[in-house]
Amino acid sequence: MPTILDGKQVRDAILASLRPRIAALEEAEITPGLAVVLAGANPASEIYVRHKVKACVDLGIYSEKHLPTVDVTTEEMLFLIRSLNDQPHIDGILVQLPLPDHVDDREILMAVHPLKDVDGFHPMNAGNLMTGLPGFRPCTPAGIMRMLEHYKIPIAGKRAVVIGRSNIVGKPMAMMLLHANATVTICHSKTVGLAEECRRADIVVAAIGRPGFVTPDFVNPGAVVIDVGMNRLHDRESVARIFEGNEKKLADFAAKGTVLVGDVHPAVFRDCAAYTPVPGGVGLLTIAMLMSNTVESAELRLARRRGTSIS
Repeated sequence: MPTILDGKQVRDAILASLRPRIAALEEAEITPGLAVVLAGANPASEIYVRHKVKACVDLGIYSEKHLPTVDVTTEEMLFLIRSLNDQPHIDGILVQLPLPDHVDDREILMAVHPLKDVDGFHPMNAGNLMTGLPGFRPCTPAGIMRMLEHYKIPIAGKRAVVIGRSNIVGKPMAMMLLHANATVTICHSKTVGLAEECRRADIVVAAIGRPGFVTPDFVNPGAVVIDVGMNRLHDRESVARIFEGNEKKLADFAAKGTVLVGDVHPAVFRDCAAYTPVPGGVGLLTIAMLMSNTVESAELRLARRRGTSIS
């Protein structure tokens, strides 16, 4: 019987570990602060931001939302980011993606000060990750590493395949696994013999953004499967194909007209050693690690004030 890697359990452990650190900061008269920038009116982004702000409130982290209109210019966004860089009570700046099409998202992300880049997207933090230096790590892959650690899943000496090469998940995930002494292969849509490459792996991380893409022929029995995908299906044919025989999912779709599925086909989970469910797996860890990075940034602010360093 495969082990279900429960994201809620790991998330709760991460958040619990932050509470005494936040209390220690409060004793030093510092409240961690996070600024969230949401441009335009993207319903999915609005939900994500709401969850992030709620997490701040629950932990006692100060948060503020900045809501530029959909017609905001790149120059106006840059002015906002630079003003937040200068605010001493703001430890983290999160720019919710996607931005409106006419806004240069690369320039905006580059404008966030590396010490406030709690998403871990700035080239300086990406370089720190590459070279193994301290710095903020992207939240989703960092959460996956915490999950593997929580469940005591061996990484050193194991073969790992990461499907997907995004700057947000795929590339940093591969680098984190490499730093943990895994032998890592990065695969993507142009990889020849993709299923064969994946079958060699002890750990498979699927982050390709295609619903049910990873099927049983991709996975060696006994592998650990990490599903990063969050795909919402609306067409009956796809739901019937992916969830054939799963009466609960089919009933959910019939009632709601939509259902959530990861990048991994549910049939994979019968023979693997452990897997993350969707929902309830990796998705819960991203916000927890955002909170962790924000608290760390506040601790760095305190260390700079005291003229010390943190380990």
